[in-house]
Amino acid sequence: MIDFNLLVKYYPRLLQGVAVSLQIALVSCAIGAIIGTCLGIILSGNNKIAKFFAQAYVSIVRGTPMLIQITATYLLLKYAGFSISALWSATISIGINSGAYLSQTILTGITSVSKGQLEAAKTLGFTPAQTIRYIIFPQALRTVLPNLESEIVTLIKDSSLASFIGVYELSKQGDIIISQTFDAPTIYFAIGLMYLILTTLVTVLMNILNKKVHTHA
Repeated sequence: MIDFNLLVKYYPRLLQGVAVSLQIALVSCAIGAIIGTCLGIILSGNNKIAKFFAQAYVSIVRGTPMLIQITATYLLLKYAGFSISALWSATISIGINSGAYLSQTILTGITSVSKGQLEAAKTLGFTPAQTIRYIIFPQALRTVLPNLESEIVTLIKDSSLASFIGVYELSKQGDIIISQTFDAPTIYFAIGLMYLILTTLVTVLMNILNKKVHTHA
């Protein structure tokens, strides 16, 4: 049975975990979007050396478990003498992972722009930066947004992996409460419900944004 009195007592601590999980997801998504955009531009270009390193990055990151990446990043930064919290170490690591996946989505968005439009931009004297800003980016955005929604939802759930290096996100807070109350069903019910609410809100908000982008396109 679910003990709702227990939920009322401990919900402030669970909400603290929700705030940390959201911070990890949103900041790591921003990091991933920056990395993914840079990689997508490189992969769509003609510089073979840059493409080789970009493809290697994507292959290594996508081919190894995120948990190992989070742990490795935390230990490497610690041994290198960087004074950085476990929270930011996990956020950076998850952002690096996200960048590899988003690069493929962004690459698809870039390549969806017809060559005719790119040639027209050259004819009009657009610089590469202007071409990306005014021609490629607005059209690629329509392709990227649906996948960005899925990425944010995934990152919210993957933020639980940060607990392995001591980050007090939602799952970690739940484990601590369980160790004090011995009521795992109630706490796991609350954790699952909170994750469901978060991911549903992201889906609804991103769908609204997606509709607005297509309306003004």
